[in-house]
Amino acid sequence: MRSGTIAVIGKANAGKSTLINVLVGEKVAIVSPKPQTTRDRILGILNREEGQIVFADTPGIYRQRNELTSLMMRTTENTSKEVDAILFVHDGHAGVSESDIALIKKYAALGLPMIVAYTKIDIMPEEKIPADVKTLYEAGISQDVYPVSARKGKNLRQLLSALYSLLPEGEPLYPENVVSDKSEKFMVAEIMREKILLKYDKEIPHGVAIVVNRFGPREDGMFEVNLDIVCEKQNHKAILIGKQGKALKEAASFARQDMEKFLGRKVFLTVYVKVREDWRDKGRMLREFGYSGEEE
Repeated sequence: MRSGTIAVIGKANAGKSTLINVLVGEKVAIVSPKPQTTRDRILGILNREEGQIVFADTPGIYRQRNELTSLMMRTTENTSKEVDAILFVHDGHAGVSESDIALIKKYAALGLPMIVAYTKIDIMPEEKIPADVKTLYEAGISQDVYPVSARKGKNLRQLLSALYSLLPEGEPLYPENVVSDKSEKFMVAEIMREKILLKYDKEIPHGVAIVVNRFGPREDGMFEVNLDIVCEKQNHKAILIGKQGKALKEAASFARQDMEKFLGRKVFLTVYVKVREDWRDKGRMLREFGYSGEEE
């Protein structure tokens, strides 16, 4: 059988996390249409007859604006050098630019086996696909390109077959019943952050961190989750809470529903909003909130 780790790399909002969730068959990474949704390296593990693929979902490549995004980009760069192969995810709906070509070539130059997944073909004209693929090949991209749709399941079987062929022979790296390296506590925090990304506009979601204070079963059988939503400004706090607390109640309600599905039990959720000015540029706070750049 084959077994190994594949780094999933691409620009922000290319569809990396959605693709991994569909391939693994479980929600191992949160998803939103906003850049910077993925902040950590998250492993999603797929077990099939052919073997085991450990997908390393990395933060989307994004212009560095603060210490948090710098840390995220270091995570992506480090992960790309510690794997058996690379799956570069390109947003086909966005077309092909010179920066896209340069980025693909950058990771191809690492010398690792690599495949390009050309995503979101379900929301673009079909006739555009061959022209874009031709553009990539004419620009010197020699890696195989697989047009896929994660949401519609198009061409995923072919993509998986190709990915397995890149891996070395070997025993599984993780037990068969494990689908991610992240803890339930981590995923509960990510679920809360996902709902904030989906509900609020502009810069507010990017300036938010989730800190879980209490996480565990109660005597009445419910699961207690007590967490803080940390933002950077007082006016952001007011927007997060909303008039008479309505916005926060709605976001928390949506998060609680997903937490219950994920944990398989009723959740008693308590949420507070706190302000920590410019936390994304302060190393101590980044470490305090779990963004140390180190594996759990």
